[in-house]
Amino acid sequence: MAIDRRCMSYRSRRVGGVTVVFDKFLLGRRRDQLTDGDLTALEQVAGPVSALGPRSMLIREGDPVSQSTYLVDGFMCRYKDDREGQRQLVAVHVAGDFVDLHAYPLKKLDHDVATLTACHIVQIPHSRLDDIMAQRPAMSKLLWFSTLLDAAMHREWIFRLGRLDAVQRLGHFFCEVEMKLRIVGLSDGKQYLLPMTQADLAEACGLTPVHVNRMLRELRERGILAMRGNMIDILDRPALYRLSEFDPAYLFIEADAMAA
Repeated sequence: MAIDRRCMSYRSRRVGGVTVVFDKFLLGRRRDQLTDGDLTALEQVAGPVSALGPRSMLIREGDPVSQSTYLVDGFMCRYKDDREGQRQLVAVHVAGDFVDLHAYPLKKLDHDVATLTACHIVQIPHSRLDDIMAQRPAMSKLLWFSTLLDAAMHREWIFRLGRLDAVQRLGHFFCEVEMKLRIVGLSDGKQYLLPMTQADLAEACGLTPVHVNRMLRELRERGILAMRGNMIDILDRPALYRLSEFDPAYLFIEADAMAA
């Protein structure tokens, strides 16, 4: 599988007069349960593709939310700040993710949502989601499945931060992001682009940037993983999985989609 190095450059495609943006939604999971009619319905209720700059706020904690956001390309995050303004990432999203679908029933979020990189998004008004839910019960189950995946990843993040040591946390995070990118064609299982700084990694793993730097050096010296700028090279994937106690079962990815 070749890495798509244009992950930051959305190119519009039209099929049957409809602009296609949901081609990565649920890839590697229950995609076969989405009919052409389901995808067309999503495309038709979505707003236009919008561009966001890097480090841009999309949703603030507590603000009313009346539409759900689908990430076409780029990287986004969800996070919370402490009283001193120190940020803890609670999720990192890649192309093909709904970043705030759980706001559909909640109507507001208990955390902030922002871009990490330049992104393209589309948004679906909740009133139009109401129509899809009413007209397409099978689709409503898949959208629910998408939110349950977020919950499964949150549980794994709690495990990572609560039970793993520093180098394991970092390794586990790299494993998760790689797997998510692989199923949408942005990793070949050995190498992928991760446009995050060491400060970002620290905020995702509950570490300091200095500690992240040390752990990156340890992973490199052990011949397991190397980070060169924004490029991640997985040098020994079995060793990385063992070290990080990584089991991708919580991502609910079909076996053939994990092959690389």
